[in-house]
Amino acid sequence: MSQAPGAAVSLAEAPPAAEPSKPLAAQRVQPLRRPGRWIATAVVLVVVAQIAHGLATNPFYQWDRFRYWFLRPAVLDGLLVTLEVAALSAVLGLIGGVLLALARQSGSPVLRAVSWTYAWLFRSVPLIVVLIFLYNFSALYKTLSLGIPFGPAFVTFDESKLATDMTVAVIGLGLNEAAYAAEVVRGGLLSVDQGQHEAAAALGLPKGYQFTRIVLPQALRSITPNYVNQLIGLVKSTSLVFYVSLLDLFGSVQTMGSTYPGDIVPLLLVATVWYLILTSAVSVVQFYVERYFARGATRTLPPTPLQKARAALTAFRTRLRGEAAV
Repeated sequence: MSQAPGAAVSLAEAPPAAEPSKPLAAQRVQPLRRPGRWIATAVVLVVVAQIAHGLATNPFYQWDRFRYWFLRPAVLDGLLVTLEVAALSAVLGLIGGVLLALARQSGSPVLRAVSWTYAWLFRSVPLIVVLIFLYNFSALYKTLSLGIPFGPAFVTFDESKLATDMTVAVIGLGLNEAAYAAEVVRGGLLSVDQGQHEAAAALGLPKGYQFTRIVLPQALRSITPNYVNQLIGLVKSTSLVFYVSLLDLFGSVQTMGSTYPGDIVPLLLVATVWYLILTSAVSVVQFYVERYFARGATRTLPPTPLQKARAALTAFRTRLRGEAAV
């Protein structure tokens, strides 16, 4: 039956009321289905399981010999040499890198040219060539002297006595590291907004104070992750000092592998695991250093692994309680 415009609808003609919906607590949001992600996850898990099974069951790896060699005194002595060389080279490289980076930004064209040439040279020459050249440096220069340039020498040193294996390794790695550290530091300094420099200059702050209290703390947020990558590379580069007759971790493993040819594979696995431990320790330090310098730059600091574990455990308990309530 037709109805005049504007007429009210009677109660008898009103549509039936919808059934009351379920309580909000009983409703569950269904996540979006992602079959591709599940397939990729399954494939990765199968591959990882096959690799782990092969490592555990293949007799070629000789895990019993691995356990025997892992904490042997010869290996630990080589590990201490690796730590010593890496630490000293890192300090030398960082100091040299900072000086080269400051020279690169200097107003003196001579300092800029020397800094650029140094970085270009040592980034172009392979590290093994630098080490071998320094190891045979005494063939070029028998003595080293201090005195007036192009004049008489006041103090003379016998280069063959000064250039020990440890000295050659540290200087070679340090010189090479300084070239890369200089570019890392320079990039971090350039990442600081120019307005920060202008504001510090407008306040009349001394140049040294501007650098140490304003520019450097901000630059460290960019320098830290890049330089830690350099440190990880430096730890692995210490394996090359074996070629200058210094028995580090890799050198010790190589020497014992020559004496015990049947244990070459487990010995290489020992060196691999120790390098993994060292680089992992550096990565942990990197995380906490980055977290420290992130203060003031982010609203919330990134959670530590312990905080992540606690948050995951809390979320899991909350989920279990919610499902039990339903």
